[in-house]
Amino acid sequence: MKIALDAMGGDFAPREIVLGAVRAARKTKSELAIVLVGDEKKIREELKSEKGWENLPISIHHAGEVISMNEHPAEAIRQKKDASVVVATRLVKDGECDAVLSAGSTGAAVTAAQLILKRIKGVSRPAIATPMPTPMGVTLLLDSGANVDSKPEHLLQSALMGSIYAEHVLGKNNPRVGLLNIGEEETKGNEQAKETYQLLKQISTINFVGNAEGRDIPKGNFDVVVCDGFVGNVVLKFAEGMAVTFFELIREAIMNGGVFAKMGALLLRPTLRKLGKRLDVDEYGGAPLLGVNGCCIISHGSSNAKSIENAIKAAGDYVHRDVLAHIQNALVKGGDVAE
Repeated sequence: MKIALDAMGGDFAPREIVLGAVRAARKTKSELAIVLVGDEKKIREELKSEKGWENLPISIHHAGEVISMNEHPAEAIRQKKDASVVVATRLVKDGECDAVLSAGSTGAAVTAAQLILKRIKGVSRPAIATPMPTPMGVTLLLDSGANVDSKPEHLLQSALMGSIYAEHVLGKNNPRVGLLNIGEEETKGNEQAKETYQLLKQISTINFVGNAEGRDIPKGNFDVVVCDGFVGNVVLKFAEGMAVTFFELIREAIMNGGVFAKMGALLLRPTLRKLGKRLDVDEYGGAPLLGVNGCCIISHGSSNAKSIENAIKAAGDYVHRDVLAHIQNALVKGGDVAE
């Protein structure tokens, strides 16, 4: 299995991207190969500090351009044919790699996947599926940023794809699917939500259990929660901010709580570390773009080496469990309703 990794995408590229690739390669050894796509000179400069990388399943594919965060995605993709994310995506299209991973511009990664890999037949809008930590494991939130204006049929497709991913990759048996809304009742919400609810009720291939409110996501009351990309991205960023704030408040309380608070914190350190690991977005690495003809994993812009390492694992799981084929088969079975 080969992963095309956009080495130039992200706030800390190429250093953290390269380091994450090396760590992943050392763990997977011969099971997975990584192709670092980007400025070869800069990539090799970073690899100099990683002893023995030449013996790892890592190669370099040169790409001379980079798409920045502030560029218009569609225009940049068309104008910069040698951009790292474009070249990496094309490697998947040409069959040279099995998955593409980027921590650069989300818009550029989504656009490249749609223009180069194309959409799966029966999917109008691909969706980013982001795992959210909960006491029950994770809840899959989609769409978390690919499409800000979604129609009910787009949300229906997201529900179907999210259910498949939750089952085959996250290990959820008959995953509970919910529609993000302002209330549990069937009649609640805007026209988009009410129309989507009626569509979801008609699908027998997914376990739709009704509306999900915002508080249901962190509680883990649903395995898959569906919404449009505008709402989903707001929820995602809010949750990330709350996790950081939560630990800052704990730290502040300990520092200002006197000697007994600090002694208690020392005793609780192993527990707090475990909790921190569960809430750390870097533990989940990347989110798959469901609905395109190939595996495309998108990581957040501030990804560090640990995040990239875990995102590479996510890409491997997607390919190994043949998620694409499962989605294609489900859409065929869904017939006109899925389209």
